[in-house]
Amino acid sequence: MKINLKHTFIEELPADSNTQNTRRQVKEACFSYVQPKPTKDPKLIHVSDKMASALGFSEADIKSQLFLDVFTGNKVFPNTKPYAMCYGGHQFGHWAGQLGDGRAINLFDIENKTQQWTLQLKGAGETPYSRQGDGLAVLRSSIREYLCSEAMYHLGVPTSRALSLALTGDEVLRDMLYDGNAAYEKGAIVTRVAPSFLRFGSYEIFAARQDFKTLKILVDYTIRHHYSHLGKPSKTTYTQFFEEVVQRTLEMIIHWQRVGFVHGVMNTDNMSILGLTIDYGPYGWLEGFDFGWTPNTTDLQNKRYRFGNQPNMVLWNLYQLANALYPLVESAEPFENSLETFKSDFERRSLEMMKSKIGLNMYDAKDELLIKSLEDCLLLSETDMTIFFRQLGNFKKGSASKGLDFVKDAFYSPQEISDSIAQQWRDWFERYDFRLEKETISDKERRLGMNAVNPKYVLRNYMAQMAIDEADKGNYKLIDELYQILKKPYAEQKNHEKWYAKRPDWARHKVGCSMLSCSS
Repeated sequence: MKINLKHTFIEELPADSNTQNTRRQVKEACFSYVQPKPTKDPKLIHVSDKMASALGFSEADIKSQLFLDVFTGNKVFPNTKPYAMCYGGHQFGHWAGQLGDGRAINLFDIENKTQQWTLQLKGAGETPYSRQGDGLAVLRSSIREYLCSEAMYHLGVPTSRALSLALTGDEVLRDMLYDGNAAYEKGAIVTRVAPSFLRFGSYEIFAARQDFKTLKILVDYTIRHHYSHLGKPSKTTYTQFFEEVVQRTLEMIIHWQRVGFVHGVMNTDNMSILGLTIDYGPYGWLEGFDFGWTPNTTDLQNKRYRFGNQPNMVLWNLYQLANALYPLVESAEPFENSLETFKSDFERRSLEMMKSKIGLNMYDAKDELLIKSLEDCLLLSETDMTIFFRQLGNFKKGSASKGLDFVKDAFYSPQEISDSIAQQWRDWFERYDFRLEKETISDKERRLGMNAVNPKYVLRNYMAQMAIDEADKGNYKLIDELYQILKKPYAEQKNHEKWYAKRPDWARHKVGCSMLSCSS
């Protein structure tokens, strides 16, 4: 394999002086050197052709023994030094202290076509940051991360990527339901890819320890390699850096809300400094439109990370990052200004996004009320978010009286649409139809525009579970089928209509199809 290796992270940042792979507090260091754990009987299940191409891997590379060995932890690529990153974080609103890469090991960086990428194994063994964990990953969670990160990329959502999914041949003990009934599951490794896996917690840990020297080194490194257009590091540059992180994070959350993605565990250690979706744990896709839904059993009582609260949690996390960066600037005003801008920009961007979802381009002062009344209607009964907005694109001007006919397939229980609910919907379609008269584009043009922002195919929770169930039997065909479908989420794909359907009844309460824990 001929790859253009880069070692900027380990060459320019302070390393842990202790080279023993023992659980400990790591001070004044951004990372610790660590070796992946060799696996018993590795087998590649799937490789993302798109990601492999972006990294410069050929077909021959992918089929080579070296590729298998490196991306299953059995061999360290020549002239590289794997490492685990040190970071802290706020978890569910509380400072958790040092966290770090407990089951992720960074292999090396590749530069290809002017883009630099970090390649990381998830599930490759213990690190100094593993705490009570074994550093391993199981097949079910690995399939979910592999498929979802690539699906999100093709949806146009800022995200980390995935290169490969592999079985290790090892058995991993997990208590999936946290009921004391632990069982062995198939071990697996995902190769994750991103320009950087630095997260808010990477900076918080040094601020919390008042290690401002290392904090400055890390911030300067981040600006130099990921925000170089801002110029040389200075107090002004630090505030500009924060402002851009705010805007990138805003862009990410708008996309989450657009496609109905719920991250499930938006702790500050899971927030990318590049505004990418990272750490696919107990995520889920809205099926029934519900602002209060969370896919995380750990969050079930307080629902801190529910769908409707994600924008607030992003802002809360940005406040924590601002607090971490404050010592470098010693002035709160520029951070406060950026955070206030987030609030106003989110309201504006969110309205623009929702207008695009229902095909409105022209300005109308009442559009916000129209969208609010639509959301009220969507909450009257269980209504599939993806299908509703996709079907709404078929609406034709002058068809208000038949509005429900266009979206009826989105209702999970059509029998629950009482006369009063149906009337509320009819009232909304009358207002919608009246509003569309202001638009100058044709029904066809509007539908094309709506179909470009309202996906037809997303990785529904039950779809991922079906792929997991099949993989447990040794059948990996469904993983590839879903991977191929999700590469074109906005296309009609007539041969795959069966996946354009509401969640089946069997998946409503099945573990994995509805909710997962943080460590699944």
